[in-house]
Amino acid sequence: MIYAQIMAGGIGKRMGNVPLPKQFLMLGSKPIIVHTVEKFILNTEFELILISTPEAWMDYTWDILKKYDINDKRIQVIPGGKERNDTLQNAINYIKEIKGIRDDDSIVAHDAVRPFVTKRIIDDNIEALKFYKAVDTVIPAFDTIVRGDGEEVSEIPIRDEMYQGQTPQSFNIKAFQNSFKTLTEEEKAVLSDSAKIVLLNGERVAMVTGELSNIKVTTPYDLRIANAILSMGHAVGE
Repeated sequence: MIYAQIMAGGIGKRMGNVPLPKQFLMLGSKPIIVHTVEKFILNTEFELILISTPEAWMDYTWDILKKYDINDKRIQVIPGGKERNDTLQNAINYIKEIKGIRDDDSIVAHDAVRPFVTKRIIDDNIEALKFYKAVDTVIPAFDTIVRGDGEEVSEIPIRDEMYQGQTPQSFNIKAFQNSFKTLTEEEKAVLSDSAKIVLLNGERVAMVTGELSNIKVTTPYDLRIANAILSMGHAVGE
């Protein structure tokens, strides 16, 4: 089975002095998270669509879904975790408790604050899971990437080999669990990228092409850009 997870566990410190976590801020006529959820309910392949939020905001999330007439029976709101991989693990634990986990079960995990994910990106992730244990959504890096310590440059990698990571990131659930178990507590604290965890355990990770518009709304500037994208007619399921 294929499960979806919409990661809305953050509180949005980089958004500045705002009254709500960033996923609940308005984008056009509805909250950011509503735009994102609408993209996922279009896909009939998902057995469950899990929305992971801070525990204190779970009731608010249900209220928002109701307000904007999102009543898909596959949706469940569950608590997130302290860190990104804890949030993913919480979703896996929920699936295990409700459905059990089979060898071919997979999860497509997406940032709630990437509201312009397309149906094509989601479909490509699902297709790639037929051949790989993990999938990363990426776009080419158009700027030169510089490695350094903040004072001196230590390396300038070849730009044509560099990509910027987006989401969804998708995994065979058992492969992710097996990889996560190999990490030390120190590694768990610093490895925020879930695809890297699987890669370090020796699994091949597929690349799916993202979109420039698949931005992550993290700062007030990002929110202005998102509103500009919306005003240009970016449609649900585009």
